[in-house]
Amino acid sequence: MDRVPAGIDLDSSLGYLLKQAASALRSSMDAALRPLGLTVPQYACLELLAQRSGLSNSELARGAFVTRQSMNVLLQGLERDGLVTRPAEPVAGRALPAQLTPLGRERIAEASVVVRAVEARMSARLDADQEVRLRELLGACVAGLEASASH
Repeated sequence: MDRVPAGIDLDSSLGYLLKQAASALRSSMDAALRPLGLTVPQYACLELLAQRSGLSNSELARGAFVTRQSMNVLLQGLERDGLVTRPAEPVAGRALPAQLTPLGRERIAEASVVVRAVEARMSARLDADQEVRLRELLGACVAGLEASASH
């Protein structure tokens, strides 16, 4: 009889549980944003621009966790829909800083409400202290991975 090496116990794997949570969050956000005509990456882009107008394609891609190529396509769609504007020619270097239009500001205000509702459902079974602690613990996980990646 062949012996299969022991794998990861999915019931106790932090990575698997985080992926499961991320997948459930993404599905819930997709469903909540769909009536507004937005995807999660589009929402992330609009939210980033609402907080920091004038970000470049590369900065938006990093913030929304997509490739530069995907962000370029995404921005073209947001421009076509009248939610974002970018100059026709680079202002400095090669960057085309993006800005929300009035319609984009209106749409992100609506989208932020539905995303906050999804996050509230996600954390409904946590008390305030647990929610703070979860943020700290997730931040520590990210820091641990970033530190090990830089070595």
